[in-house]
Amino acid sequence: MLLARLAHLVSGRSARLLCKAPLSCSQGLWKSAQQAPKCRFSGMPFQALKPRRGLLPQPKLRRNYTEEHGNRNRSHLEHRSKAPTLKERMMGPPTENAYSMGKGAAAGAALMGIVALCYYGLGLANQPSIYDHSYMWPQYVRDRIHATYAYFGASCAVTAASATAVFQSEPLLNLIMRSGWLATLVTMGLVMGTGALTQALDYEPGIGMKQLAWALHCGVMGAVIAPMCFMGGPVLVRALLYTSGIVGALSTVAACAPSDRFLHMGGPLAIGLGIIFASSLANMWLPPTTAIGAGLASMSLYGGLILFSGFLLYDTQRIVKAAESYPEHGYARYDPINHALAIYMDALNIFIRIAIILSSGDQRKKK
Repeated sequence: MLLARLAHLVSGRSARLLCKAPLSCSQGLWKSAQQAPKCRFSGMPFQALKPRRGLLPQPKLRRNYTEEHGNRNRSHLEHRSKAPTLKERMMGPPTENAYSMGKGAAAGAALMGIVALCYYGLGLANQPSIYDHSYMWPQYVRDRIHATYAYFGASCAVTAASATAVFQSEPLLNLIMRSGWLATLVTMGLVMGTGALTQALDYEPGIGMKQLAWALHCGVMGAVIAPMCFMGGPVLVRALLYTSGIVGALSTVAACAPSDRFLHMGGPLAIGLGIIFASSLANMWLPPTTAIGAGLASMSLYGGLILFSGFLLYDTQRIVKAAESYPEHGYARYDPINHALAIYMDALNIFIRIAIILSSGDQRKKK
């Protein structure tokens, strides 16, 4: 009985809270438990439970606010989802000003070269220049420098003849223009192998193994750049004239500057060469049709032009320093071929980049 009354008591109190019907203190627990369920079903009518107008917001207004707030959040999320990510911007098409930074850097380097030419050419430096020291050179130093630049000119001639011969031979041209990893590795192996063989052999005056290896290396370089003949004769002639002007102007700057002014540039130039080489390799996986690929191509093109111009200053003064340092009848001989190959590679890299810049400029004009 006690458990039954406790159950009725709990149900009665729950019903009183729901119906909000007050109970007098004189009523018993049993009576309240019996009347509470009745109040649950016989309470206020359904119409009295409706909220009065003005006390609560209309359901229609609440629904409109919810829909408007949801539409606003949805449009904001769609706008955020449609915005391109960093990866999409880097892999997207390049803008029209993708090469503007490289062009600006090249123009700044050219301006610095003109200022240096005027400064050192007018003799404003406090230290004596290489040109001033040339009056005191013995004859063997003059002969070494003349032999070095003679091999440099012959290297350019052999390379041009080899490129022309390969371009006119269809089987050789198809062999050079093959794409793929195997062809790339074979080409790099031939270039690096012949160059290392040339520099490893000892120099002897006359015609020997050193001279044959040098001619082979220059011939391989001419075969590698033979596809550039597709750019057309006018572009290549203009590139040759511009390259001659740059090489002559930089050589004049190096000759008019103090003898050790540019010899301290070896470390920064080596670091720059590693960066340019890495950017050139990255273009194999990231073509210039993407934004990041265009940036790397600009770095390789214009940055390489500035870098090899600095190498030309460095190698020119290094040639003069070596010609002065080696004794006339010493055990170690001065090697004009190795020193000529240094400025030859600098000039060849400058020529290739100028030809590419001129060819791309002509293509834009045609469009």
